[in-house]
Amino acid sequence: MIRRLPAVALGFSVLALAACNPAPKAEKAPAETGPEAASTAPVPAPAPAAMPAVAAAPAAQGAPVFAVLYPEAAVDGAPTLADGGRGGIMTFTVADAPEDVIAFYRTRAEAAGLKSVMAMNQGAVRAYGASGGDAGSAELQVVASPTDTGGASVQLTWSAGQ
Repeated sequence: MIRRLPAVALGFSVLALAACNPAPKAEKAPAETGPEAASTAPVPAPAPAAMPAVAAAPAAQGAPVFAVLYPEAAVDGAPTLADGGRGGIMTFTVADAPEDVIAFYRTRAEAAGLKSVMAMNQGAVRAYGASGGDAGSAELQVVASPTDTGGASVQLTWSAGQ
């Protein structure tokens, strides 16, 4: 429990930061020189990928498609639900590294049409946030902290939106 307090505190910090962080901008392609120089027009953001083929159980009954349990997660307890079950928070541990956990949720969020709004690395702790973009839209926040055994302790927070 004590080791999870920093992750929970970080999770609340992540939620506060997510509201302040603007959406990422498209990057420009590097300029080349010479007669075959490529255009320096902005590179468009990649199109959302199809939902990953990895089968995953919903974090709670009625949770959106991006709010799922990480494969082979050991759940700490029942999720705490809010807004009539449209949102919630839960914690669990997994055998994979925090980077792998964040990549899994980033892929699911983007495939569901959410846009990445926050990413943070603090030591070995990784955090990620995604949103539908509008006030009251769907949101996802994930904080993954390394464990003593090489896996990750994960806090997953979601909202299906209005």
